[in-house]
Amino acid sequence: MPRPRWFLQAEANFFRALMNTGMCLHRLSPPIPPEHDFTKNIPTTVSPTKGEIGLYFYTPPSYPPPPDLSRIYPAVVNFHGGGFTLGHATDDVRWAASVVSHAEAIVVSVDYRLAPEHPFPTAIEDGVDVLLYLSAHAEELHIDPLRVGVSGFSAGGNMAFTVPLRLYEEYRRKPTLPRLAIVAIATWYPSTDFTATRAHRRSTSLRPDKELPKLFTNMFDASYLYPPKSVQLDSPYLSPGVASEELLRELPPIIYMYTCEWDELLQEAEGFRVKLEGEGVGKRVFYKKVGGVGHAWDKTVGPGDARREALYREVCEGLKHVFYKD
Repeated sequence: MPRPRWFLQAEANFFRALMNTGMCLHRLSPPIPPEHDFTKNIPTTVSPTKGEIGLYFYTPPSYPPPPDLSRIYPAVVNFHGGGFTLGHATDDVRWAASVVSHAEAIVVSVDYRLAPEHPFPTAIEDGVDVLLYLSAHAEELHIDPLRVGVSGFSAGGNMAFTVPLRLYEEYRRKPTLPRLAIVAIATWYPSTDFTATRAHRRSTSLRPDKELPKLFTNMFDASYLYPPKSVQLDSPYLSPGVASEELLRELPPIIYMYTCEWDELLQEAEGFRVKLEGEGVGKRVFYKKVGGVGHAWDKTVGPGDARREALYREVCEGLKHVFYKD
């Protein structure tokens, strides 16, 4: 029997408060990352459910350039994790700091609207709105619309694929929209196939004791895929792993995908990687499976994780190469 929406909202609010506390401790663990430089709230236009989307900007030391210097910067648009139900744009501040430092890019971290208040496809539509906004306001923000990357963690890793695909649909619907070029994707332990049941996903895990508790995953699915039986699980804007090769060819040519050895999402991500690299799609995927860790391992509370910083830097240096053609 599906849980009523009011119950899902109460459950989500309770765990949001707990997660906010945990992420606050994560941000306060040494080395303490820098705060965002400024924020903007933008109105929604794509979703039929009207509202606002919060944007958190992390910028290089030279930003903004002097008035007499028309410098523009590449940008990375980031989507946080949390099963589309929990989380906040500041959760990935350490990743943002690494991008700013090592890729010499602006980071725009997105506070997209969450389920169950805003179930699928609202988060994806919010992501499209952000990219449309950055394209339309690129000059005033000193962003180069031809050098844009997209990144994300977990649910945000899903969005790093599905938002660009939905953006391209928006371009087809409205050919006069100002355009930007997404040149790379960086995705961390993404969910890619909702046609697979949770039971199947769990059966593929190498360490069941390291999985996310069923309490969370059940809440995530019930909240995001609401109302039950009304969501097409094979939609490319939900399950990019089963999208057609023709559609996937629209993704940028360079993709960084990092997974976790003890993650129930590992198998589907590896299958998606093979599909992306295949002759029918032809993407260049820089792939790494991080050994001996579970889902969201990089968000743990405690002293700075040298491996996390090294892997962040590895991806950021790759993004810098794409942005600056070094």
